[in-house]
Amino acid sequence: PAPPTPPPAPQPPPPSGGADAVIAFAKAQLGEPYQWGATGPSSWDCSGLTMQAWAAAGKYLPHYSGAQYDAGTPIAVSDAEPGDLLFWTSNGRPSGIHHVAIYLGGGRMIHAPHEGLTVGIQQVYWRYLAGIARPGP
Repeated sequence: PAPPTPPPAPQPPPPSGGADAVIAFAKAQLGEPYQWGATGPSSWDCSGLTMQAWAAAGKYLPHYSGAQYDAGTPIAVSDAEPGDLLFWTSNGRPSGIHHVAIYLGGGRMIHAPHEGLTVGIQQVYWRYLAGIARPGP
């Protein structure tokens, strides 16, 4: 007799599992000031915001944009989904990553830009984008 047919493999999770929680957390911080090294609850730097937003979805990320890139899976721009992390670099390589934002979809992002500005939503500046990474499961 032939061996039994194994059950079908389970469906993989959506590309950015937990993206709704990530985005909801980040949007709740809109208007709060940027402060270098800050991880909340009332001021943020770029990687502090992304770290805490993904923590709201149950995923640990380190508090450094370069380390967050390393902790994710690089993906193509054409595959970007809401919740994915966008990165910019000063030298064209991952070693120069200096900024991270959360992709919202539709060419928009949410981030803590720099001193003097607040957490906000704006169009992605694709020209200078170094890469996109999706936090792992």
